[in-house]
Amino acid sequence: MTTHTDPADWVDQLADLFHLLGDKTRLRIVIACLARPISVGDIAAELDLSSSLVSHHLRLLRAARIVKAERQGKQVFYAAADAHISGLLADMADHIAEPAALHEA
Repeated sequence: MTTHTDPADWVDQLADLFHLLGDKTRLRIVIACLARPISVGDIAAELDLSSSLVSHHLRLLRAARIVKAERQGKQVFYAAADAHISGLLADMADHIAEPAALHEA
């Protein structure tokens, strides 16, 4: 890992990132943003959540640079901020899917 800041700072930032992604609703929202840019209304409908709740979580996720927003006309579409986010989630999903027997001594 390459960093130009104090290790304590990036440990705090990583902890904050994992804390945000540790919330099931936020994680579901991020996953909904992985496949394609998607609007708040479409996320809300897909996940059976209110638009106001989705918007609240998206504000937190944008502030942490987990998702990005792009305005197209009157609508705003959300997507994963970069390949690091989708890669992190894919790696964690692969880890979960790996048989436990591979890790037993």
